[in-house]
Amino acid sequence: MKRAVLYLRVSTLDQTTANQESELREIAARMGWEIVRVYRDHGISGAKGRDGRPEFDRLCRDAAKRQFDLVMAWSVDRLGRSLQDLVGFLSELHALKIDLFLHQQGLDTTTPAGKAMFQMLGVFAEFERSIIQERVRAGLKRAKSEGKRLGRPPPGRTEGVRRIATRFGVDPSTVQRISRPFDASVSVA
Repeated sequence: MKRAVLYLRVSTLDQTTANQESELREIAARMGWEIVRVYRDHGISGAKGRDGRPEFDRLCRDAAKRQFDLVMAWSVDRLGRSLQDLVGFLSELHALKIDLFLHQQGLDTTTPAGKAMFQMLGVFAEFERSIIQERVRAGLKRAKSEGKRLGRPPPGRTEGVRRIATRFGVDPSTVQRISRPFDASVSVA
């Protein structure tokens, strides 16, 4: 019986990994694979590397310890959006003789055709990310041309000391004392 792990990832905090997990568990049961661990990166972009996705990093470290035989994921874009990172991950798994199952692509990397398909899917995931970046840049350019202010608000207080003190039910001198170190750092910057 193959020891399988699930890698689940969603990009935003309002999304859930429940659908991915349910479907992958059903497949594992049908195939006779034992799920030994579930790795979940919640609210983390696939564009982030291994160091920006703690559970993906843990999965890679556990793979090096040979704690499982198979990695199951919903789709190639759950694993990442960089072709270089995806190919590196696949190479690492195969060097360790660990297989990869991608549900949406019906991918099985134990075959040469599966390896080639994985690389092609990685190209498309990277292409999709580039298109998304272009759309974001175009939207920012449009907003800027419309006179909208972009980025974070300027540093410093946006309300007066008395208004803040009233809102929190404290003396104005307390607000001044607490905010002094922050005001000093703003003037230095």
